[in-house]
Amino acid sequence: GKPAPWLVWNASASAPIGLYRIAAGALARGDLVLVRPPEYAAYLAAERSYLPRNVPLAKRLAALPDDNVCAFNDAIIIGGDIVARRLKIDAEGRPLPWWNGCRALGDNEVFLLGSDKNRSFDSRYFGPVPTQNVIGRLVPLWTE
Repeated sequence: GKPAPWLVWNASASAPIGLYRIAAGALARGDLVLVRPPEYAAYLAAERSYLPRNVPLAKRLAALPDDNVCAFNDAIIIGGDIVARRLKIDAEGRPLPWWNGCRALGDNEVFLLGSDKNRSFDSRYFGPVPTQNVIGRLVPLWTE
């Protein structure tokens, strides 16, 4: 396949705007990562102009394999703590899909949250993502 890019400019509010280096290596909770959204999430994001079709997302790893993640009403609960709330509608008033589940993540799953806890299109809406969708860790070189 194509070699992975090693520099990324993030212009979305999901993470601080700026220039990042893509680093390999083990993933840790809290890491900022570059990740390909699941197919249906990419489609919805493009259809609603959240993000162009083939643009990966910059998100934080909120939960890793074996972590317990629960979606209960508008709350996202990881390891017993409420870590985020979710919205019923987007900024244009369109209904948002809600991932519903309460389980330990599988061996090949991660749960993503944007830095902007309120307006980010992330696992609150599209659920856990396969670890193979993670392109790499993002290391800031310059941010606003």
